[in-house]
Amino acid sequence: MRPPSRPSCIDRGYREWRETVLLNSLLDRLDALAPAEDKGRLARRARAIRQRLEAANALRFEAIRVAIRRGEGRDALAAFAGDGEACRAGDAYDWRDELVAGVLPFGEPGEAAALPPEMVFYQPTPARHVFDLLDRLALDADDVLVDLGSGLGHVPLLTAICTPARGIGIEIEPAYVAAAHACAQALQLGNAQFVQGDARAADFAVGSVFYLYTPFTGSVLRSVLDALRCQAAHRSFRVCSFGPCTAVLAAEPWLAGEDAAASGRVAIFHTRR
Repeated sequence: MRPPSRPSCIDRGYREWRETVLLNSLLDRLDALAPAEDKGRLARRARAIRQRLEAANALRFEAIRVAIRRGEGRDALAAFAGDGEACRAGDAYDWRDELVAGVLPFGEPGEAAALPPEMVFYQPTPARHVFDLLDRLALDADDVLVDLGSGLGHVPLLTAICTPARGIGIEIEPAYVAAAHACAQALQLGNAQFVQGDARAADFAVGSVFYLYTPFTGSVLRSVLDALRCQAAHRSFRVCSFGPCTAVLAAEPWLAGEDAAASGRVAIFHTRR
């Protein structure tokens, strides 16, 4: 994911995007702090400025989508998302998530069904951690990243956009799968695929990398790890995790951590042979 030196037009777009995020934040703070007698006037001015900023952002988002459809998404998106700063630990979201939300055309997913037992409420992986993970994995065209419990598919989609690898999402909620599939089609991503189903029934033979953002716990997680352990008996692959399930993976005797210093980031494990 580390981009080469960026052309000046990309640098300019990147700076303008960051300025837009900062100005939006400033507008919110001014509105909150303004005296009551100034709120009406300030609110009108803030709305006008925000509308101009949002119109400019919409043009930038569409330009990135056009680049993705041309197969140039890695450079277009990495130029904005990979600014060289260290990946901050923790699960908070930042401006990169606004960027990804603006670029990926999800629309409104249908209503999700009630969660089955031991399934965890969906939250997308913070975008900075996805970019950091893809940078560390250095995937090539022979790799297949399987996201177990993929939700709206951010990780497989960004894998397909930013690397030559294939991204596959396994998700039990049909509304999320439909939204992710529509997004992949809109961006013409032939290397992103989404499958609706229980992760315990997934085809574990296809992945060279498996990713889990603590999508399930208890016996469901145990069943998935046992299935992966069976695969590890005859081939090598990596397992990546974020959130509470990382401690469970770290205790698996058939897995070894690749980066002991990666606390607060996505953990990467490889199979022991």
